[in-house]
Amino acid sequence: MGLKTPAKPSVTYVYCLVAADRRPRVRAAVSGLPGAGPVRLLDVADGLFMAVADVPGDRYDESAISSGLSKLDWVSRIAVAHEGVVESFASASAVLPMKLFTIFTNDDRAMAHMHTQRARLAALVKRVAHHQEWGVRVAMDRARASAALSKNSSARAVTGATYLAQKKAQRDASRELASRARETVAGLFDRLAAGSRDAKRRAASELSAPAGPLLLDAAFLVPRTRALRFRKSAAREAKMLSRQGYDLTLTGPWPPYTFVQG
Repeated sequence: MGLKTPAKPSVTYVYCLVAADRRPRVRAAVSGLPGAGPVRLLDVADGLFMAVADVPGDRYDESAISSGLSKLDWVSRIAVAHEGVVESFASASAVLPMKLFTIFTNDDRAMAHMHTQRARLAALVKRVAHHQEWGVRVAMDRARASAALSKNSSARAVTGATYLAQKKAQRDASRELASRARETVAGLFDRLAAGSRDAKRRAASELSAPAGPLLLDAAFLVPRTRALRFRKSAAREAKMLSRQGYDLTLTGPWPPYTFVQG
C-alpha cells in the first residue's frame, strides 16, 4: 500500500481589519469561507483588530486557488462569504477590507505583515472612518434613445440626395447624443462627488453592459452623517435622468472597498 500524503497544515486567511474603540463582537451567524474555521480577531494595535480564520492549507493553496479561479460559481461563493464577514463589521468605526485570498502561513506572519504597514493602515483608517461606500451606475436605455433619434425621421422611403442628407442627419444626431451623454454623466459625477469625501470612476474602456451602453460606474466615499442626503440627491438625479433616456442605479452602503485598495 502506498503512503497517504499528509494533509497540509491550516493557514491564516485574513478578511479585514477593524478599527473600533472596543473589541468588536464576532457574530455567531457569520460562517466565512467554505471549510474555514470560526472567524476570530487578532489584536494588531490599540483599537485595531484583524478578522481572520484558519483554512485548510490543501484547499486554499496556490494550486487550488489557481484551479478554482476558472470556475465562476466557486469564485462567487468565496467572494460572497468573504464579503459577508467584512460587512458584519460595518458598524465599527472603520473597516479595511482585504483583497480576496489574502493568506499567510500562520497568525504570526499575518501580524508581522500588518506591523510593517502600520503607517499606511493608520492613514487609511483616518481616511475612511465613519464613512460608507456608495455605488452609482448609469446606463443608456437603447429603446428610448432610438425613439428619440427616430422622432424626426421621415416615415416614407426616400432616394437619392434626400436619402443621403437624411443619413447624414442621423449620423450627426448620433454624435450629438453621444456628446450629450458624456456631458450628462460628467455633470452627475461632479454633483454627487461634491457631497462626498472622495469619488472614483472606472475608465470608459472598462465599461460594458449587455442591456445598453454603461456610461458611468462610480464609487463615492460618503460620511455616514450624509448618507440620507446622498441617497436623496441620487434619487433626484435618477428621476431627471430617466426623462432623458438614462437609468441610474444606486447600491450601498458598502464597506469602503474601492478606497482602501489599489
